[in-house]
Amino acid sequence: MKNSKTAVFVTAILALAARAAASAQDMPAPALSGPPVVTDARGRGTLPTVSGHTAIVPTLYQLDAQPIEQISPLVQRQYLNGTQSTFVKWTVKKGGVFPLHHHASEQITWITEGRCEVYSQGRKFVMTAGTVLVIPPNTPHEFVCTEDTIDIDFFAPQRQDWLDGAPSVAAGR
Repeated sequence: MKNSKTAVFVTAILALAARAAASAQDMPAPALSGPPVVTDARGRGTLPTVSGHTAIVPTLYQLDAQPIEQISPLVQRQYLNGTQSTFVKWTVKKGGVFPLHHHASEQITWITEGRCEVYSQGRKFVMTAGTVLVIPPNTPHEFVCTEDTIDIDFFAPQRQDWLDGAPSVAAGR
């Protein structure tokens, strides 16, 4: 189960990386081919049912079809929740800030375009396209985007605060 979630996550990341690389070269991004396709493949990708988890069917999403939330004038968010994790695409204009905060989830941040400075524990981490930062649970951190940036984040466990309706810290509330 864990490996199939990882494979889906890696596939989504690779697709986003291909689009980011195309835009970085001033080439048009590949056209989206419509909604995700799911077809029957009897007998493939199955294991004997030894627990409730082996019988759960994965869910396929088209990230660009997810609602875009305008968090602040400089920050937009699109996100999906799995049963144990949250996946987020942030589109941040130069000057966008995520003030100092912490949360119970581990955060893996991947910058696919642009540049951010991340401050945590008295250190400054400069993130540019292709860099990944792993932030342990409950570790204070803040982001300052010094260029227009696309930031892909993966949180585990889920961001329960967002499920409960709490705003993003980028909203400045």
